[in-house]
This record gives sequence, C-alpha cells and structure tokens, in this order.
Amino acid sequence: MRVGVLGGTFDPIHLGHLAAAEDAAAELRLDRVLFVPNRVPPHKTGHAVTPVSDRVAMVELAIADNTIFSMSRIELERPGPSYTLDTLRDMRALMGEDTELFFLVGCDAVPQLHTWHEPEQLLSEFNLVVMERPTGAPVNWEAAEERLPGLREKVDVLNLADLEISSQDIRRRVKEGRPIRYYVVPPVERYIREHGLYIR
Repeated sequence: MRVGVLGGTFDPIHLGHLAAAEDAAAELRLDRVLFVPNRVPPHKTGHAVTPVSDRVAMVELAIADNTIFSMSRIELERPGPSYTLDTLRDMRALMGEDTELFFLVGCDAVPQLHTWHEPEQLLSEFNLVVMERPTGAPVNWEAAEERLPGLREKVDVLNLADLEISSQDIRRRVKEGRPIRYYVVPPVERYIREHGLYIR
C-alpha cells in the first residue's frame, strides 16, 4: 500500500490543503492520504493555536466526502512536540513494512529542513515529497544543499495546483469580517462561524 502523509496545524484546513493532497494522490498513485494534525507544532511554540478539538473537527468535516482521505490522531496521542521522524516511524510500526509512506511537504518547508529533528535520518528512512506551485517562489536548492548535502537527490518534487490560500489569511479575513466562502469547504465555514473561531 502507498500512503501519503500530510501533517500540519490545519488552523483551519482549507482548499489548498485538499487540492494538494488530491493532486499528490493522483501523481504518486497513492492508496490513501492521511491528514495528521499537530498537537504541539515545534515551529509554532509561543504562538497561539486553536484548540486541538476544533482543528480535528474541521479536518474531519473537510475530508468526509473523499474516500481516500482519512485523519490520523497519532500526533495527538503522543506527549511533547510533534516530530516528523517519530510520527513516520510510529506509522510504519503500525502499518507494517509493506506500506510505503510518502511525507508531503510544501516547498516553503525546504529552507528549514535542516532545522528539523534528525533530518538526515528522516531522508534516509522515508520518501520526502516536496510540493511546488507553478507561480510560487522557486526553491533555492543550492542554498538548501549547503545545509543538507545531497538533499535534491533524496526528495521527489511534484508540481501541483496553485491556490494562493493560507490559513493565516483565512484567520485574518474572519477577524476582519470578510468572506471565506471559496477558501474552505462549506462545512468548515459553518463550523468556524458557529463556534466563533478567529474573531479575536
């Protein structure tokens, strides 16, 4: 089985996440895509993050109608910060060696890969897939390779749909009273409105 793993804060999950996961599934011939909400994102310590229960509820609503999408609570059930290497190792132990895991990351993560927990080990043990957008800023592979030698040869790069949507922008739009109708799926928009998220 070929399984894509898309981790994130998902605060909130939006159409960009869903389109990227759908494209990656088609390009990589994935049997499943797992959405993995972070409990304590290591790179966002010190920043306010919406409670896990709300973020999980929005992910469940967003992926409910796609049969190859599912959500994993693996990082929510483990104490401490969420490290990708630990998550993928736990998944491999649960799913068995016959499952091939593909960790999906946005191209904006590449410059920071060297700061991740044991990045060399992560690259040697698992498939890392960098999702590039056609009009996004190109990855500076030369600079990235200075920090992680051989990086370009160890990752796969996919050119995916370009949807200029960010969770940060959605939160700002809600706070400003602006529409988010075509940024998130309707059930997620209803959840945000009904629970009063992002208004402060």
